[in-house]
Amino acid sequence: MEHENNKNILYTILIIILIMAAISLVGVIFFRVQPEILQGEIQTNTITISGKLPGRISSFYVKEGEHVNRGDTLVCIYSPEAAAELVTATAMENAARYQNLKVDSGTRPEVIKSLEQAWTAARANYLLASNTYQRTKNLYLDSIATSQKMDEVTALYKGAEAAMNAARLQYEMALAGAQTEDKMSARAMVEAAKGGVIALESLLADTHLIAPSEGEIGSIYPSCGELVITGSPIMDIIVTDSCYVVLNVREDLLPHFSQGGEFIGKVPALGNKELNFKIFYISPLGSFADWHSSRGYTSYNIVTFQIKASPQEKVQLRPGMSVLVELHK
Repeated sequence: MEHENNKNILYTILIIILIMAAISLVGVIFFRVQPEILQGEIQTNTITISGKLPGRISSFYVKEGEHVNRGDTLVCIYSPEAAAELVTATAMENAARYQNLKVDSGTRPEVIKSLEQAWTAARANYLLASNTYQRTKNLYLDSIATSQKMDEVTALYKGAEAAMNAARLQYEMALAGAQTEDKMSARAMVEAAKGGVIALESLLADTHLIAPSEGEIGSIYPSCGELVITGSPIMDIIVTDSCYVVLNVREDLLPHFSQGGEFIGKVPALGNKELNFKIFYISPLGSFADWHSSRGYTSYNIVTFQIKASPQEKVQLRPGMSVLVELHK
């Protein structure tokens, strides 16, 4: 009987030990430290295509989702107003250029000859008036000519002298040609007109917009036939080769990351494929992303840092894909 009791006690102790072991195993399974999982998102560089030329969309040469190479023509913008302004600016440049040639070449020989003859005629009139003045003066001194006559002859003499001097100055100006300031002004007008033509030609060069980089056409905003203004976005080019992951990390988890360091991330969209990412950017976000503590005065707010990292192997990543990063404590 005593042996039977000992056997029952042994079984009871064994069952208790098994129950305690099971409870411990369950506690280890359910209460063990779980890894911290961070979720990031794949992003890429995007180029917004816009033009300097205001006009109407004439035609698109690409569609959304289409792959383009650098230098491919994307869209055509038609602007008859800018083309008309270029014609006007070209005509103004030609007019300024001809005016400059006229100033540089000086006065025409025919004009110089005519001014010389006018000066000769003015000198002849002056000599005649001078002789008449001397004769009349002698007659006036002899009391033969009246004072009225003397005044008239004197006025004619002074007028002939002034006319001769004026003719001489006109002739000398024609021989000297234009002043230096006039020549510089004419050249400046040519340069100004040329600048207007260059500006319009540069503007019209944006009639056909080309791809500045290889990538994929994202959103196309206007439709064919719509008006666009200067700088308005027309389409986006997604540079698919520039994909990177963006993680927002609390500062207490920042020891797991360092500038230039690497980490492993799983991409669910690629069948949970593990990729190695290299960090190239770490920067704190604004105060809006801080984790505010509700504890006592000994606590502090936790700052959130943004981390950007590029994949170290070439895979087909797309913007918006999730990346899961496990951090083991």
